[in-house]
Amino acid sequence: MTTTPAPAAAAFDPGAAAAEATAAILRDTLHGTARGVVVDSPPGAGKSTLVVRAALELAAAGRPLMVVAQTNAQVDDLVLRLAEKEPGLPVGRLHSNDSDPYDKALDELEQVRTSAKAADLAGLDVVVSTAAKWAHVKNVEPWRHAIVDEAYQMRSDALLAVAGLFERALFVGDPGQLDPFSVVGAEQWAGLAYDPSASAVSTLLAHNPELPQHRLPVSWRLPASAAPLVSAAFYPYTAFRSGTGPGDRRLSFGTASDGSGPDRVLDEAAASGWGLLELPARHTPRTDPEAVHAVALVVRRLLDRGAAAVSERSPDPAPVTADRIAVGTAHRDQAAAVRAALAALGVAGVTVDTANRLQGREYDVTVVLHPLSGRPDATAFHLETGRLCVLASRHRHACVVVCRAGVAALLDEHPSTEPVSLGVTVKFPDGWEANHAVLSHLAGHRVEWSP
Repeated sequence: MTTTPAPAAAAFDPGAAAAEATAAILRDTLHGTARGVVVDSPPGAGKSTLVVRAALELAAAGRPLMVVAQTNAQVDDLVLRLAEKEPGLPVGRLHSNDSDPYDKALDELEQVRTSAKAADLAGLDVVVSTAAKWAHVKNVEPWRHAIVDEAYQMRSDALLAVAGLFERALFVGDPGQLDPFSVVGAEQWAGLAYDPSASAVSTLLAHNPELPQHRLPVSWRLPASAAPLVSAAFYPYTAFRSGTGPGDRRLSFGTASDGSGPDRVLDEAAASGWGLLELPARHTPRTDPEAVHAVALVVRRLLDRGAAAVSERSPDPAPVTADRIAVGTAHRDQAAAVRAALAALGVAGVTVDTANRLQGREYDVTVVLHPLSGRPDATAFHLETGRLCVLASRHRHACVVVCRAGVAALLDEHPSTEPVSLGVTVKFPDGWEANHAVLSHLAGHRVEWSP
């Protein structure tokens, strides 16, 4: 008796998967009847590309729209992208009354009109501004459509302030990033139906669970070495895959290792996509001098050894220059200490910033000072899932984490003790679990070093 072998599973086609998801999103946006459409996006999945394409298709269909972003930099970037994609499209840039309210590069574009008054931009196909500026727009005819970019970083009170300006909206954002920032404690609103500190999307879906929800299934930024970890640790319910396969991207050096800890961890990161430079366990000040110096040395050696990257963008090795490297920290004083250490080593042009300010940005190689390195405790701030997610998902080729030993034991000594509030959706995975997942993976790429 013979048996017919089962057919082989079809190979995953990232381009086809992304195109299919985009088509469904645009179909619901242009032809659906729901007042809102929500799109979840992993890091580097093309949120801005989707926003620009949706805006162009709505405009082409004769439906003027407003676009809401969260920062002036995001607004300017979207306007520049729209102008590049469709040079003949009239675009309005609504700005504040500040002395330097927008990127002056916009003044060079004939089709872009800038104004601090919404009335001056009436009739344009697309008008783009920040949520804060839109909140001050009154007495205008509502737009038929709106697109809200980085919707998970928008607080629900900010959405409420602009909700009267549009009839239907497309909400696009990354659920794994940092929660919306608030300058005051939000405990008094926890569990209320309209918690002003909650994200716009979570509040929207809590009251409108029937709204169409989509997800972008492919990260074009994260390499095949990073996507499985980031997906499992931070996006367990909205899994995604890398747009590239093993071997599609390669990192190499022009000079051999000198045998030091920084060189060995760079070699490990080049080979596997991840590297953990582990310093001896010790409780330290937040700006741990040894850890800061180790971060700076890794960057210095990365440049000195002539790192070069091969990818789908460049089949020939492209040098990893200072502007393609970033250092991520949890605190501003740590970032300042790293900048000083890099300057002392003669390094300039490397981006050094906190997770909050690195959101949405992309680099070839990142070096991360672990939020829990050298700490005697594990606070809610340092355990925030989005912070670690941002730090671990900015790179196209490799990520090196600098950390003191003992973090796993620290996590076990400080299990999550946040108070539970009725009516609050529990965020999953929590920071404790995500940290353990990342540390467990990094343990296989550890290089121990005593400076």
